Amino acid sequence: MEISNSPKMEVFGGIERHIIRNKDGKIKTKVGSGSQHAVSITMLVLIILTIYGFCTFDYKDLNFVDASFKTLANLKTVFLEPKASHFTVIEGLYEVLITMALAFLTTLIGAVLALIIGLFAAKNLSNVYISNIIKTFVSFIRAVPTVLWVLIFAVAAGLGSVAAVIGLSLHSVAYLIKAYSEIYEEVDSGVIEALKASGANWWQIVFQAVLPSTATSLLAWTFMRFEINFTNAVAMGAAAGAGGIGFDLFMAGGFYFDLRAVGIISYLILAFALLLEIFSTKMKSKYLA
Repeated sequence: MEISNSPKMEVFGGIERHIIRNKDGKIKTKVGSGSQHAVSITMLVLIILTIYGFCTFDYKDLNFVDASFKTLANLKTVFLEPKASHFTVIEGLYEVLITMALAFLTTLIGAVLALIIGLFAAKNLSNVYISNIIKTFVSFIRAVPTVLWVLIFAVAAGLGSVAAVIGLSLHSVAYLIKAYSEIYEEVDSGVIEALKASGANWWQIVFQAVLPSTATSLLAWTFMRFEINFTNAVAMGAAAGAGGIGFDLFMAGGFYFDLRAVGIISYLILAFALLLEIFSTKMKSKYLA
């Protein structure tokens, strides 16, 4: 009896299942669905539109090939020939520490406020209406990029570190309220009900059950936000005049056009970002194990 190796298709629950029998009798199945086809079609359309866009851009008198080689030459200068010209490396390290302090301060403010407000945003610890109001409000805050919040507060406080601290802290609060409230909602409801049955009040439930069981997850999300705030603090130094290494990067690239200084600043930022990642990994392995 011959074994047919032609593919067969079965439809089960709206999912297409392609069955292929090999020569050795083994069966392979490929599962397809309407959503997968939609994603494939969408990606294909985006690729076609991207190619069409590059082909129809108005490049004016720009020679694309020549510009590409000049860009590569600039990147070579930035990353292979770094040099601190209008500032010393010690000054650069000091500016990175200022940026780090800005990230730490805004993360600390955001974590303290979110730790409390997140309790009222958790549906298992608060009223449903209050929870929905808080989550809707913080969703609006998160929808606006951090740099826009900083520029909005800069209208009142002026460009500088004050507007950066307020804007970064506001976005950190909204971000961490979302994260913390979802962590609180994952607490075993049986533990909460048992404490309520034993006569524990709301604060006793929070300090005896919720916070001890979620401390490691809260720490992980706080470290993640700290890393995000460090990146944002670099950007705010350039966009809002908040100082730190971001302002030096802006001056080196936009005012002095010193590509070698841009290179050394980029390496300083990268080094501190790696140190943050190593420290975060060690803390997680120590407290999340």
